[in-house]
Amino acid sequence: MLKELLTTIATALVEDKSAVVVTVDEPNEEGVVVYHLHVGADDMGRVIGKQGRIAKSIRTVMRAGAVRANEKISVEID
Repeated sequence: MLKELLTTIATALVEDKSAVVVTVDEPNEEGVVVYHLHVGADDMGRVIGKQGRIAKSIRTVMRAGAVRANEKISVEID
């Protein structure tokens, strides 16, 4: 559910939608699941935004979804 949410948000922001890839790590020792968002080099600025505002918003939305799913997550933008 959360992987699809992150993919949907990212594809709405970028121009090269085929370059959007989301990978999910297994939970670490604290039980935190790390989601890695990979986008094209040209679209990196669109996903991060000015002063990281869009990236922060993406992480906030994902955390809200994780709370509903009773999970702990982290989003890394690569």
